[in-house]
Order: sequence, then structure tokens, then C-alpha cells
Amino acid sequence: MRLERYDCRSDGAIDTLHLAAAIQEEIIMADLNGTVAVVTGAGRGIGREIALHQARSGAKVAVLARTAGEIDETASLIGGEGGVAISLAVDLVDRRAVEHVFDRVASELGPIDLVVNNHGSFRAFGPIWECDPDVWWQDVEINLRGTFHTCRVVAPAMLARGKGRIVNLVGGGTGNSFPNGSGYASSKTAIMRFTECLNDTTGGGVLAFAVDPGLVRTSMTELQLFSEAGRAYLPNIQQLFDDGVNIPPSRAAALIADIAAGRFDTLAGRLLRAIDDRELLEQEMNDIVARDTRALRFSGVEQAKL
Repeated sequence: MRLERYDCRSDGAIDTLHLAAAIQEEIIMADLNGTVAVVTGAGRGIGREIALHQARSGAKVAVLARTAGEIDETASLIGGEGGVAISLAVDLVDRRAVEHVFDRVASELGPIDLVVNNHGSFRAFGPIWECDPDVWWQDVEINLRGTFHTCRVVAPAMLARGKGRIVNLVGGGTGNSFPNGSGYASSKTAIMRFTECLNDTTGGGVLAFAVDPGLVRTSMTELQLFSEAGRAYLPNIQQLFDDGVNIPPSRAAALIADIAAGRFDTLAGRLLRAIDDRELLEQEMNDIVARDTRALRFSGVEQAKL
């Protein structure tokens, strides 16, 4: 689906009604029967949509987050649609807790085929000298260390089986400066680089991908919109929503289902975006690899991989 065909009004804003209709037309469920998926941050928003989409495509799903009530609700929604899901509350910063939870997933659902690191924290707004240093660091630690912990635990088991896919969500500030969201941006940029490094060390059977879900109306963006610091330092977020930019979470969910099914294996280690036209992206994959795009590189500087 080409977004420009559906979502641009004459004033340049996004026509979300036409976009939603187009999305419904384009979503064809990938066949994930017999697979096991783990989705972090799955209690609400983008994570819940990813988990639901995985289950609707046939996967058994483990939904993870810190808040038990929210992931219990996600698991209940999946069960109500005839799917299979378990909910496991965990603090992803706690390495031992992550190890225990992943052992439970493998024991209760079977070997893990897909991990989606959707969890995220963004609470430090403003110049670094205005941010609470502990809150700034928590954003980095939750986002980056949590992703490290899940990947560190699951990668050896995937390597032993010779297959598996890991999807790490990135976002604002990954490819450019995000002055008043530096903790979040630093963590997401690090996750982008981490994803490529991980993919370069696991070989061809176990693949890692970075996915940018785009600007989605979630509890995270609500904090940016309505907190005092968010209004002061991130006014452009409100302007984007006023302009009609609001990517449905189903876009990322459908893309990740396609990744789980192997459609975009050629792009392992690189960035895929929820707003991408997936048919066009599939056609351009080999060219993207040949040109070494959708990866973190210094412009105008040649640096060989070590």
C-alpha cells in the first residue's frame, strides 16, 4: 500500500479515515501457526496490538510487562478470540527475573521463535540539565538494558535450534537529533546499533530487525502531550497530532507478523518502518542491502565493519 495514495489531504495533513480503510484492505494475516512469540510491553498500546496480531496469525503468545493487570487483560483478549496466550509480569531490568520468565515461556508454550522488544520508557523531557538524572537514566536503562537482557537469554536457545527472529523497536531520535528527548533518543539509537551487532554475530539462522512504529497515540505520547514538561519541551508532538499524523498500531503489528513469517529476512540488521509500503519494500530489499541503507552510518565517512 502506498501511503501517499491514501492519506494526504489537500492541506498536506494525514487523512486518517482513508488511511484506516486502506490498512484494513491491505492486512493479510501471515501464517504463524505452530510458532511461539514473546512480546514485551504487551499490556497496552502498540505491544497489545502486536500480541493480538501474532495470535490472530496462529502464534502462541507470551505477553510480558511490569503491570500484571494489563497483560492479564491482553491474554484474556487473545483467549476470547480463540488464541493461546500466557501473561508473565516481569521487570526487564532484572536479569535473573528475565531468565526465569523465558524459562517459563519455553516450558509452557515451547521453543521461542520470535521475540518482540516493544517495551519502552520516555519520561525525561527537556535539556539534560533540566532533567532528573535518575529519570533520564531509567529511560536508557529500561529501553536498552531490557532489550539486552531478553536478547541475551533467547539468542543461545535460538542458535541451538538454528532459527529464530528478534524484533527491537526503535523510534524518535534514532536517526536524527531529538534535543529534548535525549535519554530516549540515546537508548533507541543504541538499540539500533545493538540490533545490527546482534544480527552480525548470530549468523544466518537467527535474525534481528529494528522496527520504527511511527507516531502512535499511546500512554507514552499522552504523557508528552499533557505533562507540564511535555508541553514545555515537546510542543511539536501536539502539532503532529493536530496535523493528523497518528499511525495506527496495526501498521507495526502487521509488519512484525510479516517479519516473523520470513518475508523480510533479507533486511535483517536494518530498519523497517510501520509506514513503509510493504510490497514496495519487498521489491527494494536487495537494492537496500546493496546500497547499505537503513542502517546507522556516518554520512561522507567510509568505515569498514570490525
